[in-house]
Amino acid sequence: MADNILEVRNLKKYFKTNRGTLHAVDDLSFTIERGKTLGIVGESGCGKSTTGRCVMRLIEPTSGEIIFDGVDIMKLSTREMRERRKDIQIIFQDPFSSLDPRSTVMQTIAEGVKVTGKYNTPQEIENRVVELMDTVGLAERLINAYPHELDGGRRQRIGIARALAVEPKLIICDEPVSALDVSIQAQILNLLRDLQEKLGLTYIFITHDLAVVNHISDDIMVMYLGQTVEKAPSEELFNDPIHPYTKALLSAIPIPKYGAQRERVMLKGEISSPIDPEDECRFAKRCLYAEEGCRERCPKLIEIRPGHFVACSRFGIPDKA
Repeated sequence: MADNILEVRNLKKYFKTNRGTLHAVDDLSFTIERGKTLGIVGESGCGKSTTGRCVMRLIEPTSGEIIFDGVDIMKLSTREMRERRKDIQIIFQDPFSSLDPRSTVMQTIAEGVKVTGKYNTPQEIENRVVELMDTVGLAERLINAYPHELDGGRRQRIGIARALAVEPKLIICDEPVSALDVSIQAQILNLLRDLQEKLGLTYIFITHDLAVVNHISDDIMVMYLGQTVEKAPSEELFNDPIHPYTKALLSAIPIPKYGAQRERVMLKGEISSPIDPEDECRFAKRCLYAEEGCRERCPKLIEIRPGHFVACSRFGIPDKA
C-alpha cells in the first residue's frame, strides 16, 4: 500500500466577484506518495497556483479536506497551522519579488533556521546558514549580499535554502524556473532532484511547461479551468495522452532537433467562463471531438487504467485523422 503524505479531497476555492462566483478550484482530488513529485500543469488561470496555496492554507479553501501526514489541516486553528506549516514550504515563481530587498542572504535564511528552535547561539545559526548555502550551491562569500546584487539563479537558490531551513517534508514549487534562463533552469531542476534524493522530500511542482514537468515529475495532473482533466504517471501521460486538451498541450512542445516538426493540435473556439460555470464539460467549446452530450453534463474523473485518470465522456476516441 502506498505511503501517501498528502491526500486532497473535493478541494474547492471560490472567489466572489461583481459578475458572480469565480470557481478557481472546483472539486479537486488527488494524492501524493511520500518522496515523490506530482506535477501540475495547465494554461495560465487554470487554478494550479491557487491549488498550491490552498494546500498550505496561504489561501483559505472554500471547502474540502486536506489530509497531510494523517492530519486534516483544514480543522487546525491558526496557531496549530502555523506550527504545521514548518512541514509544508513553498518556492515562489519570481525569486526577486519573493525576497526582502533589505535582508542579506544570511538574514533571509537565518529567519527560517531560528524558527526550528534547534539553533540558539549566533554561531550555531550562522553555521547552519552556511551549511544550507553549501547544500543549494551558494558560495559562502555571498553570505552578506543583498538580492539586487545577485542573478536570478542565485536568488532562487536563496529561496530554496529558505524553504529547507525549517526542514520541511513537502515543498510546493510554484513555477520555480519560469523566470530563469534555460541554462539556469536545468541547474535548478537538477538541484531540486538531488535534494529530493538526499533529503527524501516530496514536491508539488506547478508549471505551464510540459517539457520541464516531464523532467522532474513522477505523476502529472493536467488542469483546465479549475478541474482535473487527466492524471497519470509521467511516462504514460507523454506516451499515451487521452484527453484532447492534454494532446493539444503535448503537441506544442518543440522538438530539439533541426527540421523536426510535431503535428500540432490547434485549439479554436471560445474559452468557457469560470464565473458561475454551467454543468457541462468546460473544454467542450474548444474540443475537436465535442458532441451534444458533452454540453449536458460535467464529466467525472474516471480511472481507465491503473493510475491513469481522465475526465472525458469520449476518452476512447482515436486520434483525428
